[in-house]
Amino acid sequence: MAARTAPPGAPRAELIADTALALLAERGMRGLTHRAVDEAAGLPQGSTSNHARTRQALLEAAVRRLADREAAVLTVAEMPSAMGGRGDLLDAMALALHRYLTGHPELLVARYELALEATRRPELREFYDRTGSRFRAPLNALMAEAGSPEPERHALSLVAWCEGLMFACAVGSYHAAVPSAEELRQGFRELLRGMLGPQAGQSE
Repeated sequence: MAARTAPPGAPRAELIADTALALLAERGMRGLTHRAVDEAAGLPQGSTSNHARTRQALLEAAVRRLADREAAVLTVAEMPSAMGGRGDLLDAMALALHRYLTGHPELLVARYELALEATRRPELREFYDRTGSRFRAPLNALMAEAGSPEPERHALSLVAWCEGLMFACAVGSYHAAVPSAEELRQGFRELLRGMLGPQAGQSE
């Protein structure tokens, strides 16, 4: 693994967390150590330990950074309002998911590593769940705007569909056949129509 370099002005904490995610994707949980992060990031020995003293602290830094990077890729908070028509929403969701699948598959692998580790570490489970909860409110609001009578339940169905598709395309049997943005749009369209019915008077 070549040494990573931070963008100009990027804080060292960001470099450490990004390197931790890269190591998780490349080497798995066993390959993530403080020393390995120092070496891969091109930092003086002990730099990662100074930032994250314990393994739990290092894992939390990775989870926090993962959530930030996923939010930037998926742009959940920037999705267009469903009240203005479902077509724009379908376009935005399809493009965001396609961008994630084609441009950032390593983030998905790192997320799966962290999620599995959280099943073995109660303290990480609590932090992982709390960090991930930032995505729930925007999705619930989106489903409510789309006309859902049960936005939380329908948001869960939307997440479950996306998670299953991402797993299949990142590490499963469809890893070599990522759907196009248009195919993803059709999938979202069918999912929303199944949950909410057609949107009267609006193009999808």
